[in-house]
Amino acid sequence: MRVLETTPSTSSRMSRQRSRDTDTEMALRRLLHASGLRYRVHRRPLKGVRREADIVFGPTKVAVFVDGCYWHGCPEHATWPKRNAEFWREKIEKNRARDANTDARLKEAGWLSVRVWEHESPDAAAARVAAVVAERRAARGH
Repeated sequence: MRVLETTPSTSSRMSRQRSRDTDTEMALRRLLHASGLRYRVHRRPLKGVRREADIVFGPTKVAVFVDGCYWHGCPEHATWPKRNAEFWREKIEKNRARDANTDARLKEAGWLSVRVWEHESPDAAAARVAAVVAERRAARGH
């Protein structure tokens, strides 16, 4: 295992990063709820797969992931750190690979993954999610 040397300020900053209930996620959830959609929060869509979606629409099999630009390597906003560059690049690339694997496993099981970047407008993201859920409901005849 590689030893990671971080400064106290970096360690403190990273420990304050929220992994759930972020501002973007909360805004998205409020908009989806206000539009009449009901969902589960922070659930594993597939039993036996240790991957948790931020928002889950069980009956329509839609899993929504709100991805942070830094942690998931946003093509628009991600920056590569200069300190411990190799460690962080490897960490972010592993996150990307895990995200792709999660999407593939969900698809195999009949689920649809919707990825929302933290920089996206919550209104636009909510409209996109609502449209996907409505489309899948219609396909099921509900």
